[in-house]
Parts: sequence; C-alpha cells; structure tokens
Amino acid sequence: MTIVPDAVLLLPLPTVEKKYPVNQMQVIMSKKGKNISLFSPFSPVSREQWEEVIEKDLKGAPRDRKVVWHTPEGLSFEPYYRQDDLEKIKHADSLPGEFPYVRGNKRNSNDWEVRQEIEETAPEAANAEALNALKKGAEAVVFNVSRIDSSQQMALLLKGIDPENTPVHFTGSSNYGKTLDLLLSTWSSQGTDFQKVLGSFDYDPVGYFILNGSFYDSWEANIGETVDLLNRMIRELPGFRLININGRFFHNAGGTIVQDLGYSMAAASEYLAALTDTGIQAQEIISRMQFSFAVGSSYFMEIARIRAARMLWANLASHYSDSPEAGKTHIHVENSLWNKTLYDPYVNMLRNTTEAMAGAIAGCNSMSVRPFDHFFRSPGPMSKRVARNTQIILKEEAHLNKTVDPAAGSYYVEKLTQSIASASWDLFRETEAAGGFIKAFEQGTVKKAIEETCTSRDEAIAKRKTGFIGTNQFPNPEEYMLKEIQKELTFKDNKTGSGLTIYRGAENFEKLRLGTEKHVEKGNKKPGVYLLKMGNRAMRTARASFSSAFFGCAGYDIFDNLGFDDNTQAVDDALSSNAEIIIICSSDEDYPALVPDLTKAIKAKEPNKIIIVAGYPKAHVDAFKERGVDDFIHIKTPLLKTLQGYHNALEINY
Repeated sequence: MTIVPDAVLLLPLPTVEKKYPVNQMQVIMSKKGKNISLFSPFSPVSREQWEEVIEKDLKGAPRDRKVVWHTPEGLSFEPYYRQDDLEKIKHADSLPGEFPYVRGNKRNSNDWEVRQEIEETAPEAANAEALNALKKGAEAVVFNVSRIDSSQQMALLLKGIDPENTPVHFTGSSNYGKTLDLLLSTWSSQGTDFQKVLGSFDYDPVGYFILNGSFYDSWEANIGETVDLLNRMIRELPGFRLININGRFFHNAGGTIVQDLGYSMAAASEYLAALTDTGIQAQEIISRMQFSFAVGSSYFMEIARIRAARMLWANLASHYSDSPEAGKTHIHVENSLWNKTLYDPYVNMLRNTTEAMAGAIAGCNSMSVRPFDHFFRSPGPMSKRVARNTQIILKEEAHLNKTVDPAAGSYYVEKLTQSIASASWDLFRETEAAGGFIKAFEQGTVKKAIEETCTSRDEAIAKRKTGFIGTNQFPNPEEYMLKEIQKELTFKDNKTGSGLTIYRGAENFEKLRLGTEKHVEKGNKKPGVYLLKMGNRAMRTARASFSSAFFGCAGYDIFDNLGFDDNTQAVDDALSSNAEIIIICSSDEDYPALVPDLTKAIKAKEPNKIIIVAGYPKAHVDAFKERGVDDFIHIKTPLLKTLQGYHNALEINY
C-alpha cells in the first residue's frame, strides 16, 4: 500500500502545440481564397439564453429533478454542455499517445485485438474450436487450461497455432508456474522464438481474494510466487503479460463504474508496492500487467470510463516510474454478465453490440465478446459466430479501428470522463488511506460498499425503474426456458462466503418465471390471469396491456379479449377461462359503476377468485375492498414483491 499525493491527478500536462484551429470544421475556403464560417448566418446562443428556455419549458418544475441526470455513482450531469465547458478540463488539449493517455496509447489507428474465448476445456476439442475461430476472423484465442496437466495435453491444445503471429491467452490454471513450464516445453519443441510470442495469463491472486475473501495461500506467499513468475517471464517470454487486474469482478458483482475503477486502481497499487519492494523495476512489472473490465449498457458512461481508466493509470504509474511507457496501460474489455438475461436471450445480442461499440470507441487494446447464451448453455455455432462477427463488423464495416479516439472533443463525453476519473481517484485515495485495498477488503469496507450499491440497483429493477426487456419489461409469457438450461444457474441469494458475489441483475425475476415452469412441469396447472375489459375503450386497452405485462413477468397465462358491454357476458367469459386471477380493466370514471356489480357476481359464483382492479382510484379503494376486491395494481406497485406474494398465495415455489 502506497499513499499517492493529491497532486498526482493534477499533474501539469506537457505543452501541446495546436496544429489546427479549434474551429477547423467550421471554416471553408471561398472562391476568392478567404476563410468564411459555415455558421456565419447563425448568431451564437449564450448559456443564459439556453437556461432561459429551459426554465420556461420546466414551468416551475424543479430543475434538479427534471433535467439533471443523477447516476448511481453519485455524479450529476447537466442536460447540455458547451465548448466553454472544455476550458475547465485539463486533459482536453492532450493528443493521442501523450500523457495522460486519455485519448489512447495509439497515434495512428484505433485497432484492437479480437479475442475468442474458447468454451471447451478438453484439449482436442478446444484446439479444433480455436483453429475454426482463427480461420473465421479471430485474431487471438483464450484457452481455459484447468484440465491441462501434461506436455502431451498442452501440445494437443496448441497444435497448429503459431504463437509468433497469434497471441494466445490462458485462464483457469490452478498453478501458473506449471502452466508456464508446459508452455515453454511445448513451444521449445516446436522451435518457437520466445522473443516474438505474445499473450497473457489471467494471474490475479488479488482477484481470487476478491471472490473468496481469502488468499489461496497467503499474500506474502503469492507475492513470492509472482516474483518467480515475473523473473521467468522477463528472461524467457518478454512479450507475455502475467498480472491481470480483474476489474470485471466489481462490475459483475453489481458495483458502480466509480467503484470498479477506484478499487481496480487500488488493487493494482497493491501489486506495484509489494513487487517493487522486492527490487523488481516498476517498468518491468507494469509492462506485464493488464486491466480487464466488463462493459455495461450505459453507452457514453462506458466510453468515458475506459478513457478515465487510462488517465488514472497514467497518474498512478507516474508515481512509480519516470518512463513515458509506464503510463500506457493495456485494457482488455468484455461484455457485462450482470445485465444478461435468461428470458428473451436474443436481446443479449443487442446488449453485446452496444457494449462492444463502447469498448471500441473508447480505445480498448483487446476485446472478447462472449456468446449471448454462454451463461446458461453450451453456445452453438450460431451464437459463437455472432459474437465473433460483432467485433469483425465493427472493424471491417463500421471502421471503428480507423479513427483514433473518435469520442474526443465531445463536450459531454469529456465531462463524463473527467467526472468519473475524479470520483474514482477520490475512492482510490480513500482506500489507500485506509491501509490499502487488501486491508480495506479484510475490514469489510469494500464488500459493504458494493452490497449497498447492489441493494439500490436490485430495488430499481424490482420496481422497474431499471428495465430488462423480456424480463421485467415486455415479457413473453409463452416463452419457456427451463429445458434450455444446460449449465447450473446459481442465484445470488443461494451463495455464501466472505468474497464478492457475481450475479445478474435479472435473477430475481428469472427465479419467478422458472418457478412457474417447474410448477407446471410437476403436473400442476399454470396460473391464469383474465383481463376483464369494460367501459372506456382507450383506458381499458391501456390498463389491460399494463396488466398483461405485469403478470407476464411471472410467466402466468394471460387471457385477453375484445371487451364487453354486458356484465353477465363478461363474468361468464371470465369464469369460463378458469383463471385464478381476474383483473377489471377500465377507467377511474367507470369503476364506481362497474366494480361493485362485477365483483359481487364473480364472488357469488366462485368466492376464491382473486379480483384485482387495474389502477388506483383513490376515492373508492376502501369501498371496493369492502365489496370484495383483493388488490390494485398500478405504475407504483412494487412489481417483484407483488409477484412473489402471488406465487406464495398460489403455492408456487421459487
């Protein structure tokens, strides 16, 4: 643990010679050779004029609540930004390839390494999958070596792959020293030039500590092992990266972007402090480190986050090394697991694409796009192909690899970048002041902070303030996923331990849906919801649609109809559906005339029917309850809690 002074983030930038005028894109050359502005017919609009229009449109509504965006990270952003906002941002005039590397490490392109994660662990099958991926556009492969125990198995795994031209990455090893021995033996027998080999190990004792709450040996023993591995790589595999800072764990445990970055930097600082104390030069350590981040769906925030990560690392590394190369970090990105859903899983393809675009535009060094269904079944050829081609399309058709830092100069993105960097740096320094990341984690500070964030995010999902299409928004009740699951799904509330818990935000709703499917699989009737529509046509249609989506989230059968003008016909049709729940859908104005009679007629024939009114006609709620109405559902009804209550009432386990 090393305390980094406040001044680090505020280091003065090198003097930058501006090679082009700021308003270059606004200027064209006239026929007479004079510069004229494209926007000369338009008079400038001052900030005061913008504010005046906003206040007028708000009509007295609180500005802070209506147009200012407050993020889960505790940051606030205005509805618009102007060029003069860039004057307050210190990194705005930096160039690509220059400190603090916000605009990337590369000067001439925005290229990144297309990695293919190999799902197979059996050596021959994994090799076949890797060769196929490389043939079809992947530029690097990632092997899970958890089942590789001999030179023969390693040779089978790597057969036909040229490590001098294809980066090879390894994860899942329980003994990276042994894995290194097997690699060197295999490549030596193939006559490989070790100086040309590129790749990495997912070696991260701190990451193990994060997930398990303890080291698999001890921190001191792990540092000793790390020193041995580093020295061997310095001598034998100089192009290989050893230490992987798994910031993705914080994201996939439900943490915010600020927690992800702040804690990742604190974890990296632990390695640097401990390893430099052993006498290894900081630059030798830094050149063999990489950060792995999971990218979520908040598009511009994710772009800004990766740019901010480079800034933070440049400042942190400058405390350990004077080398300009020390400030350049290798950032690997992969898709978020936290926001992926079991139901309507093809929406995951859209999420993957948005996330991949954010990673590419932000200037990542390498990227893995996992198949949309990898977490619940063994991905097939189609899902693997789509995952791989997502990156290839971004390169070959969208050309996102051609323009260096395409987000540069955006007032909004630059403001996001600066805000995220500043807040993350504050968290990093707070963690350092507490004794460093390991001590803070041992004291429970890190886990408590992330769990508080998780609670807030889970509540937002439960109330549909955060939406998952197909899960808590616009579900398809006719979709059945129980038989599609090929891998064990472990839900958050079934996990124990002192480490962080990796989970997906949609899990609680998925448990409800799976509970319904299992209930039916055991021979029970699937619960039904009848939409009894009468009165005002527009309102009954709208409230029926709301009710259908509401109970569709639990996977109940929905019985819809065109509506009725006659009470008797409506009641007879509702009862003939054999639905356990009947929802009266109409307007608040029509309810006083409809609800008492409909409720009386239904309860007279079948007293156990659950009768719900769609909406909340406040003046009549108590009276309707006295007449037999069991519940009311509306936009403010806590969705998850209510559905759990109906599962309990209908004796459905979940």
